[in-house]
Amino acid sequence: MKQETLTDELLEKLLASATPEAYLDNVTLPDRTLADYAHELLEDRGLTRAAVIRASGLNATFAYQVFQGERGIGRDHTIMLAFGLGCSLVETQRLLRLAGVSELWCKVRRDAIIIHCVDHGMTRAQCDDELYRLGEPTLVAEGDRAS
Repeated sequence: MKQETLTDELLEKLLASATPEAYLDNVTLPDRTLADYAHELLEDRGLTRAAVIRASGLNATFAYQVFQGERGIGRDHTIMLAFGLGCSLVETQRLLRLAGVSELWCKVRRDAIIIHCVDHGMTRAQCDDELYRLGEPTLVAEGDRAS
């Protein structure tokens, strides 16, 4: 996987710059999309898109369009994709940022449950079981569940 400059390092450079232009002229900002990052994770893990889509619980047509960069993706679907890819918490947060949605936040009950599940290497289905058990909306909507 590509080595990126850490966000904290970039922030330090920005805050030390006299103007936004001085910062922008002296740094190379990453131009990575969610699809790019998802493909990097696939390659690093030796996974296939089909296996990830099955594990995620996402609609196959929709997920393939996301992998091609043809479709945007919402927050819960991004979290589902992260489970399918077997992401760590840091990788999950990066996927959420790249999707342009809010990251998981431990001060929100539902997010705290999801964070716990990600951190403990649970599957998407196991996370949905935990969310259901604790009275929170699941990632896979009721009408989308396989019988």
